[in-house]
Amino acid sequence: MNFFSRRPLLLYSYLATEVLSPFFASFLIMNCVFFLVKLIPFLNAVLELNIDFADFFRLFSYLFPNMFLYSIPMAAMIGIIISFTRISNDSEILALKACGISVYQILPPVVVISLAISLIAGYFSIELVPAGDTAMKQLMFQLAKEKVDKGIKEHEFTEALGDLVVYVGRIDRDTGNWQNVWVSDMRGQTVPTITMAKSGQMFTELDKMQVTIVLENGSLHRSVNNQSQIVTFDKYRLSIPIQPPNQDADNISRGAMTMSQLQKMAQEVGPDTPSGRECLVHYHKRLVLPAGCFLLSLIGFSLGLQSGPGKPAVGVPLGLLFFIIYYVCFTIGKRLAESTSLPVGAAMWSPDILFALVMIFMIHITAKERPFLPYNFQEKCHVLAVYLTSKIRFSRTGGSRGQKTEDKGTSGKPQT
Repeated sequence: MNFFSRRPLLLYSYLATEVLSPFFASFLIMNCVFFLVKLIPFLNAVLELNIDFADFFRLFSYLFPNMFLYSIPMAAMIGIIISFTRISNDSEILALKACGISVYQILPPVVVISLAISLIAGYFSIELVPAGDTAMKQLMFQLAKEKVDKGIKEHEFTEALGDLVVYVGRIDRDTGNWQNVWVSDMRGQTVPTITMAKSGQMFTELDKMQVTIVLENGSLHRSVNNQSQIVTFDKYRLSIPIQPPNQDADNISRGAMTMSQLQKMAQEVGPDTPSGRECLVHYHKRLVLPAGCFLLSLIGFSLGLQSGPGKPAVGVPLGLLFFIIYYVCFTIGKRLAESTSLPVGAAMWSPDILFALVMIFMIHITAKERPFLPYNFQEKCHVLAVYLTSKIRFSRTGGSRGQKTEDKGTSGKPQT
């Protein structure tokens, strides 16, 4: 009880409220932007598979966990910067310091909120992203199979299976059995292999992402070295992998694995093999990004306190710059982990270690009331931004104003 009585809980609740409001606003805006970015590559799949609204909504609901993994860190950083920029500009930080409350005493609620947001991001990264990838894979496969089923009609040549052309004389609507089947197989060859059968049926193998056509009582006709071969059979199987549009099977399989499956596969194939290193990269990626969310949030705390009455507000631009630098460093570390002999853990965690040092340094200089950037440099950046903004506004409105002035000058002249 004495522990809680010494803590300014009212101040902590006030700071938490000030942080969470811009966080949710930033979170909504970021997800709208990411939604539009994700929508463009999937338009081809939506149009090709003729997806209805319900399946479209399900498809993007499976993409949301992956989007949240990137939108949550940015929203947390921007929300903290905006809240503490407002508090600093209203001299509330100055009033708190006058009451004997230091920056380190203001820090606990920010740490708790940042840690909670990072844990949420970690849950999305470890649990929901693999589950979403698996569900999306199954949904895309089901939609592709439905397209194949709808494309196969009686007395029509169907090209819904890629390099296979299928002709079915009659389809039993109750059992799904085919009668008088003709298949032209062009996979990996220039001269097609023709298969004819009295009956057949198509089966789905969801675990292998393929459909299998089983033909019965037929013959296979193919040409080898300018010689024709005819093979009769009682039963013949054709396995056709279905690849949904804009999907990479290898990436989906890695993304759909759980943490334990990634570790197990890395041990089975060898941690130093390309496949093993790829598994370890996916494993560490799911831990590195949530930790980076925590670090970026605390860096945003320092950037927000750099503002104040009479000082230019450079927290948001610098926050976006730090965010970009972090993901550039993360990409470099990921490439090094995949293509070099460096330890995967060291390469993947190097951006977080670097930004942890930067975060500690920035909080230290903020507590010492020293600017992260010299005031002269900040003022020059602010003046440059105001100048560029004014030039852009003038270029947009100058032409129309000049046209209006010209019209006024010519309107009073008598016509001859």
